[in-house]
Amino acid sequence: AMPRRRVHAAAAPVESLDLDTVPKVTYNDGSEQPIIGFGTYKVGFIPASASSAEAAGGSPENAESLGASAREIVRQAADIGYRFFDCAEFYGNEKEVGLGLTDSGVPREKLFLESKIWTTTIYQGEEAIRKQVDQTLKDLNTDYLDLYCIHWPVPRNKHIEAYLVLEALQKEGKIRSLGVSNYAIEDYKALMEKATVKPCVNQIEVNPFLYRKKTIDFFEDEGVRIQSYRALRDGKAFDHPIIESIATRYGKTPAQILGRWCVQKGVTYIPKSVRPDRMRENAQVFDFELSDFEMNILDERTSGDSLKTFEALYRKCVVRDTPLKDVQNGEWLTSPVTVE
Repeated sequence: AMPRRRVHAAAAPVESLDLDTVPKVTYNDGSEQPIIGFGTYKVGFIPASASSAEAAGGSPENAESLGASAREIVRQAADIGYRFFDCAEFYGNEKEVGLGLTDSGVPREKLFLESKIWTTTIYQGEEAIRKQVDQTLKDLNTDYLDLYCIHWPVPRNKHIEAYLVLEALQKEGKIRSLGVSNYAIEDYKALMEKATVKPCVNQIEVNPFLYRKKTIDFFEDEGVRIQSYRALRDGKAFDHPIIESIATRYGKTPAQILGRWCVQKGVTYIPKSVRPDRMRENAQVFDFELSDFEMNILDERTSGDSLKTFEALYRKCVVRDTPLKDVQNGEWLTSPVTVE
């Protein structure tokens, strides 16, 4: 069961948020993106291999996602004021997301659309990748993507070959900015030996319970911005006493404390909810600021166990759904990876 959120008095929802005025993140290629986006994973559809995706024992039976359709949920998110939508081939719902965006009537130039290429397609190579990018463009009803990412660094150079295809698609105008996701420092270094276009972002899990400072600092120093998924840790930390006490102090909800910690770090925050009241709540993180003391306390919530869980998940997911997952003693199981 999802932990129930205690209702905090000051958390009365507003009708719609002026998310046009939220802070923007500037990429190394000069383009800009809102620091808050709307996540579409498990919105109206749960992928077959989803259970293994959950770091730290998440719940695949996330039934709340299966009420309204993705089309309806995305339209509501756009009505509330979200403009950046985080999509992916793997999420299996891009057509519905595209319909919801069309229903919303928000003009394309006001939207920021991100998608990602899945491991299976990365493994298959150029022809499959090109076909998938065209499919995503068609499904999202657009002729370009603001940002397109490699979803996982599939080993044996597969992710590097795939990224070079994305570089070509960028030249062809189908993709504005290039990015990666779930990359360790080692993956990035291997990529940059061959790539000519530096990725703009690395989307990884970031929250106080998985705060990999060494990795985040490395990418920031390289000029690669960090996007966070699971910033709200699937609701699993809402009743953590430290988060509750900070929430009470500000008259905010635990979700808003986690979201604020993220944006205050300059990390792009991509909350997901299928309920309009939560969509509003999640976005109300720009009207208060945490103290340095509170930020530091939250920074220190990451345990050695969390890092071990993360490492095991990373080693499994880089080959997930591909034929490489059946390889005995694959080098990705033991190759050095910076976990912190």
